[in-house]
Amino acid sequence: MRVTKTIATRFALMLLAASFAGASLANNVGFVYVSPIGDAGWTYQHDLGRLQVEKETGATTKYVENVAEGADAERVIREMAKRGDKVIFATSFGYMNYMLKVSKSFPKTAFVHVTGYKLGQNMGLVNARFYEGRYLNGVIAGKMTKTNILGYVAAFPIPEVLQGINAFIKGARSVNPNAELRVIWVNSWYDPGKERQAATTLLSQNADVITHHTDSTAVVQAAEEAGKYAFGYHSDMTRYGPNAHLTATTHHWGDYYVRTVKEALAGTWKPTSVWGGYKEGMIKLAPLNDAIPKDLQGRIRIMEKQLTDGTLHPFDGPVVNQSGETVVPAGETMSDDQLNSMNYYLEGVVSKIPN
Repeated sequence: MRVTKTIATRFALMLLAASFAGASLANNVGFVYVSPIGDAGWTYQHDLGRLQVEKETGATTKYVENVAEGADAERVIREMAKRGDKVIFATSFGYMNYMLKVSKSFPKTAFVHVTGYKLGQNMGLVNARFYEGRYLNGVIAGKMTKTNILGYVAAFPIPEVLQGINAFIKGARSVNPNAELRVIWVNSWYDPGKERQAATTLLSQNADVITHHTDSTAVVQAAEEAGKYAFGYHSDMTRYGPNAHLTATTHHWGDYYVRTVKEALAGTWKPTSVWGGYKEGMIKLAPLNDAIPKDLQGRIRIMEKQLTDGTLHPFDGPVVNQSGETVVPAGETMSDDQLNSMNYYLEGVVSKIPN
């Protein structure tokens, strides 16, 4: 899901081609990343999965980072396919149409797109139920806030991001009906400067607990400097805000990647759509900060078990949108189709969705 620099991408393509020259590609696996790997964040978590693939399958992996969601993505994916990669993973929402296009030209290659919604004859999908961790973050935020104002730095208004925003405020208001959430959109998956500026703005508006659906650690760092609380995202970001960082919703792709690569190498892989959460081990919380009261920590641990066994769903009814309309009545649970078409805020969000 992310953005990049054309020159860096072209240089990476040259390196990619050179690294493939003369090599046996029968078990090569390619990864396309939208932001730098770094040491925390979206791409970092996917790269941990790549390293797990190398360790557990014997496959040789290659990656290109900083690939823009546009023509650059198509060129990188096509180059990997032309060089004979057995499996190619494209790890950003905006890669979807480009990967689907390339997949039609290489029917013997296994393509997997992360976070999208289009399947192909040889293109599968995978996503994680990020909103499960977001709901738990919201419960903690609702209990920890003193001002009742929460803040959220968001990338793009697509269903995946809106699910997280709405789960966060729903969790917060389940324990604190007075909590409100303010959202600032930065129109980028990875832009530390914009992320920091948005976080600073939210903090200036009296938000004392903030979080983000962006790739860098800037929001956590801003909260640390301001003496406020924050939740990281994608990775454990404690090192960037040891006092501020309450916990993080973390994503774990390795087991899925390993399983997919093993199936592809064995010739048994079929394109499927996988959406995993706590039950599948794809969503976990980072360690809880000692600042969280012990009774609240215990409550969160119980809720994690409930998410795992399916007795808790963040969007159990009643679900009421920002306009006061009931989206899901009491006694019912929001369906996956409803989740994947989410284009609204829930009650408690005081911002507006950009056009």
